[in-house]
Amino acid sequence: MTSTVERPSPSRAQRVGGAPGTWLPERLRPVAERFDSPVTSYYVLLGVTTALLLIGLVMVLSASMITAYKDDGSSYAVFLNQVKFAALGLVGFAVASRLSITWWKRLALPSLALAVVLQALVFVPALGLSKGGNRNWLRLGAGLSLQPSELTKIGLVLVGALILSNKRALLGRASHAVVPYLVPIAAVTIGLVLVGHDLGTALVLMGIVGAVMYAAGVPARLFVAAAGVVAAVAVALVVTSANRMDRIGNWLSGSCTDPNGECGQSVHGLYALADGGWWGVGLGASKEKWSWLPEAHNDFIFAIIGEELGLPGTFVILALFGLLATACYRIVTRCTDQFVRIGAAGAMAWILFQAMINIGAVIGLLPVIGVPLPLVSAGGSALVTTLLAMGMLVSFARSEPGAAEILAARPGVIQRSLAVLPRRRRG
Repeated sequence: MTSTVERPSPSRAQRVGGAPGTWLPERLRPVAERFDSPVTSYYVLLGVTTALLLIGLVMVLSASMITAYKDDGSSYAVFLNQVKFAALGLVGFAVASRLSITWWKRLALPSLALAVVLQALVFVPALGLSKGGNRNWLRLGAGLSLQPSELTKIGLVLVGALILSNKRALLGRASHAVVPYLVPIAAVTIGLVLVGHDLGTALVLMGIVGAVMYAAGVPARLFVAAAGVVAAVAVALVVTSANRMDRIGNWLSGSCTDPNGECGQSVHGLYALADGGWWGVGLGASKEKWSWLPEAHNDFIFAIIGEELGLPGTFVILALFGLLATACYRIVTRCTDQFVRIGAAGAMAWILFQAMINIGAVIGLLPVIGVPLPLVSAGGSALVTTLLAMGMLVSFARSEPGAAEILAARPGVIQRSLAVLPRRRRG
């Protein structure tokens, strides 16, 4: 009598040609096998979100304590405000991470519609608020304000994923690839932000639209045409603004080195990185945050990280964003749902493109545009919406083939804690 032995099903890496990490030493192969797990993206996103948020809170406290004491009489004013928004964002993160893909599809159009309405309201004199020359804020009362353009990022990601996934078979035709997502939805949304003179946010929105359309499989010829239009619009916006022309001119010339002049923010940012050297001056010991570097806790917080924590601190930030990119790429390549793949690509482009703009401006590779470092810089609207996006990505990671089953089979934290408690004997 012949017995039948059940063999375990091969892993994904084995199906595509060999066990994972076969080129690694024997002792490192279990690590490669764990990285090949369907829940790797899920846990990487959780870890990256936690790490960046905690580093951000610590550095916001360190970078803002001097100016906060000068302006508000308390060194913890900016930090406590950031903690409040972090708590609100974590609630949104928890809810978003548990939503199903069906619910994300249902929320796509309402989220963008709400964002567009709020963005239009910033031009109402009694409601709108200008900061740094940009009219991109809404007054909420009690000293609070809201930046609606942050909400449009989520809306453009979700609506793009919804529309283009439904029109997948028709994207080879220009009319279906452009209408209605690119025109009129993206054009109107980005146009409202540009009317408020917020070029930095508009560039991030353009990056989101480009990534969404690329992930959806829009023909390359449309990207060439779109790139030409975007370049023409960007040039027009720069040449019609004296402030932007000065920034671009100073950046291109490389001769603006006066720390007290127009390039003062960029110069002091480089001073901070230079003072930090290899190992940094120590947490809390920054000199530039003593009112020398404007927006030290916001747009230029990366400079304070470099000054206080040195090269290791900056490398940790870069590595965490690299892990975030890896997790998002895994979702895009492994998930079978086209909506999830497009949405993950859009969210990845949003966060990474914004981080590149911010860090590039700090180190002098790009002109100063004025966008925060995601999850790290101070700013309530940006922090809450980015945490919502990270929760959405975690939700998408749960839809990776095999991930939901593995997560459902693992006991929760409370269950594991109760399991170690002695059981009461029945009488």
